[in-house]
Amino acid sequence: MFSNGQLIFGILFAIAFIVIIFFAYRKDIKIHKKYYKGSIWILIAFVSFLAMIATIKSIFV
Repeated sequence: MFSNGQLIFGILFAIAFIVIIFFAYRKDIKIHKKYYKGSIWILIAFVSFLAMIATIKSIFV
């Protein structure tokens, strides 16, 4: 499906992307704590809504 070069590139790209995102988040963690306080409740509501939709779909299908 993929050549060896494509697999190596994909793995290296994913590792580099995760490392860059990690360091960017660590740099901005004070700002996130100040401005995004309570945003976990939005995430919980969104996941609950998706679970509710999946439950309703499984019941009626």
